[in-house]
Amino acid sequence: MVAGNPTARQSRRALLRFLLGSPLFLAARPVRALEDLLAAAAECAPGLADAVEVIASPADAINVFDFRAAAEERLSPAHWAFLATGVDHEVGLRANRAGFARFGLRPRRLVDVRDLDTRTEILGTKLACPIALAPAGGQRAFHPQGEVAVARAAKARDHLMILSTGSHQPLHDVVEARGAPIWFQLYTPGAWPITRWQLRRAEEAGCPVVVLTVDLPGFGSQDRLRRFRGPGNPFRSRDDPACYACHGSTRRVAQGLRLMTSLGLDPLELASDAFTLDWDYVDRIRDATSMKLVLKGILTHEDARLCVEHGVDGLVVSNHGARQMDNALSTVEVLPGIVRAVDGRIPILIDGGFRRGTDFFTALALGASAVCVGRPYLWGLSAFGQEGVEAVLALLRTELETVMRHMGTRDRTSITAAHVQALAPGLLPIP
Repeated sequence: MVAGNPTARQSRRALLRFLLGSPLFLAARPVRALEDLLAAAAECAPGLADAVEVIASPADAINVFDFRAAAEERLSPAHWAFLATGVDHEVGLRANRAGFARFGLRPRRLVDVRDLDTRTEILGTKLACPIALAPAGGQRAFHPQGEVAVARAAKARDHLMILSTGSHQPLHDVVEARGAPIWFQLYTPGAWPITRWQLRRAEEAGCPVVVLTVDLPGFGSQDRLRRFRGPGNPFRSRDDPACYACHGSTRRVAQGLRLMTSLGLDPLELASDAFTLDWDYVDRIRDATSMKLVLKGILTHEDARLCVEHGVDGLVVSNHGARQMDNALSTVEVLPGIVRAVDGRIPILIDGGFRRGTDFFTALALGASAVCVGRPYLWGLSAFGQEGVEAVLALLRTELETVMRHMGTRDRTSITAAHVQALAPGLLPIP
């Protein structure tokens, strides 16, 4: 059902009439009651910027949300559920978007911004724009060309790409399609022979940075997704028993089992202790590779300080797209404390709910070196392949440049904390 459905509009009008007649308006704090009611209504009704019909081509998109509707129409229910869901009650999924309402922007006027420059550099990697493609595994579930199509889009638009360990396409093929070094995101089960093999593989492919994900000690309960899955397969749909074929899960599992056996490891033993890491293991990885080491999944200033103390080269403020633990704190809300703890000693990247130019600018002003985007480019991939990813990146970059002009900031270095102001909690209804 799309947002423009007449039945849906009638239902929303009926809901609003009910809310406006609510006895909550007789409460001791009627204004706050009104805010809460409007916030609840907003969850049932589309925003003014949301798609009212499904676009037929990338050129028809007004903003990245248009690709969301197109992706939902084209994907199977199971694949869409995998892409769209959070965990538990999905508080964190909503919090990532709501967090931006806690900050306002302070534009400066009468600044010459005709020659805008979005270039920056992080850990020796030159970026044409501080918007990077976050790692996301299993992309052939969304489009037959998967990660290769994304790499070609990143090349066409000159954006940094971080490739997931769970890529459906071989690392060397993705590097070739990108035509430039990419960063490699690392999932590792904490078995050193496998970790060493993974690091060597990334080094041989020319990756200058390894991004170790540290927020996966266990898997969250993706309740909505589980309604579409079959036994043992997070992608399998009850309506499509042949779903394994579209992303080669059986082949990849077999390859993994052969690798473990060749290294003298017990797969069952590893599965019982998967992805359980500690700071000693981080030190071991840092000392074993020539690549720069970035930790992904940091959410507290305490862990940010430990990153610096352990000689980590950078960090990513991330809650895994709200896909592992339900948390009411958004990544943008915890960013200022982490920036203070790091104090400029290492670069900070961030992801989690970034959809508009104002979102990106807010994070950059709060101290992020770059922002990683995930679901929006996967919407574009699902709907239109490489062309869709390119269009998403173009829209996001155009929006960021527009905000930079309004804010009076000519380049990345001129975006500072003076351009953002924290708002008192509770002033705005949470969307």
